[in-house]
Amino acid sequence: MLEEVVATRYVTPLREGGSLPGIVEADDLGTYVMKFTGAGQGRKTLVAEVICGELGRRLGLRVPELVSIQLDPVIGLAEPDQEVQELLKASGGLNLGMDYLPGSLGFDPLAYGVDPAEAGRIVWFDALINNVDRSWRNPNMLVWHGDVWLIDHGATMIWHHNWPGVQASAAKPYNASDHVLAPFDPDIASAAAELAPLVTEELLTEVAAEVPDEWLAGEPGFDTTDQLRRAYVEPLLSRAASIHERISLGQPTRTQPSRAPGWLTGHAAPWPHPVRKERDPQAAVARNAEEGGR
Repeated sequence: MLEEVVATRYVTPLREGGSLPGIVEADDLGTYVMKFTGAGQGRKTLVAEVICGELGRRLGLRVPELVSIQLDPVIGLAEPDQEVQELLKASGGLNLGMDYLPGSLGFDPLAYGVDPAEAGRIVWFDALINNVDRSWRNPNMLVWHGDVWLIDHGATMIWHHNWPGVQASAAKPYNASDHVLAPFDPDIASAAAELAPLVTEELLTEVAAEVPDEWLAGEPGFDTTDQLRRAYVEPLLSRAASIHERISLGQPTRTQPSRAPGWLTGHAAPWPHPVRKERDPQAAVARNAEEGGR
């Protein structure tokens, strides 16, 4: 199970997130981005965050540490925002926390370059978990200390919203045309050769075991939480073996150009300057602004 901590102070909401996550302090002296069981997306969002986040960490991708956070709704009594108050009151008990990365910046593909190997690993991983929310419109990546970190995996494994159709849904290909890393020439083949053998039944069982029982209990069609955990393992295990063969990167053609910025019909659009991996993302933003005005 995830390490469990207790929320001691609600600091501030994060308005960028549709589920209204918030920054909280906990009794381990850590600061976390908390996602709430009382949010509109429901507990399945938290299940997806745990399974996909912990799987990504075990595959060597940078995902902030996850914890479970006990929340006493009394914390919200002093919160002046009524929407936040209601969310806290509806989320008493166990919630999800993600390690807060102070000073991190949202990923901007015009300010920060990603090499094909890393881009390939991220795109392959997103294809495995069927992440529909790492697009150029909403990258869900942070740059922290010069490295890319992956966040927000709630919009993944869409098959767990309709278990009777899990096999058909998990067998579908992955269209990465809108993926924020599509223009970085992701090396999918190398990523599959490196990562697919690591996605074993044992690893997935270990990852599914991290999900708290109370987020799984009462799922229609399953008698026990262990049965439900197994239902998460099977589609990911089968998908890992061959999903690389079914990833569409939207390579432009005369009839079907990619929708991702950075492509033009028939050929790749030139960048305004060579893509460089910046150790100082703020300096990159300033340089891009300067070069864009020339």
